[in-house]
Amino acid sequence: MSDVDETAKLWKVNRTIHELVRDRGFLVSDDEINMDLQRFRDLYANNSGTVDRNQLNFYTTSRTNPTDQIFVYFTEEKSVGVKTMRKLLGILEEKSIQRGIIVFPGNMTPSARKVIVAMSAQYRLEEFSEADLLVNIVHHTLVPRHEVLTPEEKKNLLEKYRLKETQLPRIQLADPVARYYGLRRGQVVKITRPSETSGRYASYRICF
Repeated sequence: MSDVDETAKLWKVNRTIHELVRDRGFLVSDDEINMDLQRFRDLYANNSGTVDRNQLNFYTTSRTNPTDQIFVYFTEEKSVGVKTMRKLLGILEEKSIQRGIIVFPGNMTPSARKVIVAMSAQYRLEEFSEADLLVNIVHHTLVPRHEVLTPEEKKNLLEKYRLKETQLPRIQLADPVARYYGLRRGQVVKITRPSETSGRYASYRICF
């Protein structure tokens, strides 16, 4: 892939990851999302036109909870291994941040994925390949609007319809939309679709 193509790809990936973080309720400036390709190139590409992925790293804070922060870590490594995961964990520890997303150009080794599971009690780690982020799936016209319910909203929903959690339809943890919103087991999403008769139709799914 030429440097020009690579830069255009990273521009799209950078925009999508900022949209993802914003859609989860974190502070993100409109400038980051609306940045055009030329501006991105001016900011992040070197004289030879290559983008240093480390410059794309960023962290931000929840709009509602100043203690809730997330760090997004771009790596150059084509096949992410344990060493890179340790590097990410070191940054999170240094910054006292419990949530991290790693973005990589290729794939992740099984041993690196085990680190995510092993550290899950202390750190909430997520992984996306750049290919996952070339297009923002939730902005596609065929994907209905998803809203993650708060624990209080979930409780009210179950009480209103006299439901048990097990009676709700399910959305898998590995579902692309569930991954986009960072859903955890037991969280409920409200899905709003257009309806010919009532204008809008809402349904609910629980992550499992």
